[in-house]
Amino acid sequence: MEAKAIAKNIRISPQKARLVADLVRGNDVESAINKLRFMPKKAARIIRKLIESAVANANQNEAIDVDTLYVKTVFVDGGPMLKRIRPRAMGRASRILKRSSIITVVLDEA
Repeated sequence: MEAKAIAKNIRISPQKARLVADLVRGNDVESAINKLRFMPKKAARIIRKLIESAVANANQNEAIDVDTLYVKTVFVDGGPMLKRIRPRAMGRASRILKRSSIITVVLDEA
């Protein structure tokens, strides 16, 4: 049985969030949360809260044993971008893309 949690429109670039997601993929939930708790990256706090949310979702299902859960998949997709303009020399302008992410965590029983 699987448990799933999704966070949409998180204001962090997908490239930065994938660095953290790669570290916890395949770990059991306990060690993944401990790794993320002491990691000094913004994405670590977001993914830790998302894993805890998925554990809470799994807790609602009587058929799932919460103690045997592990992180089956974590994937980070690009979300909508905020488009901003930065003034440049000689009256020109360049575009700034403020990226956002959609992060999905799937937990499964070992």
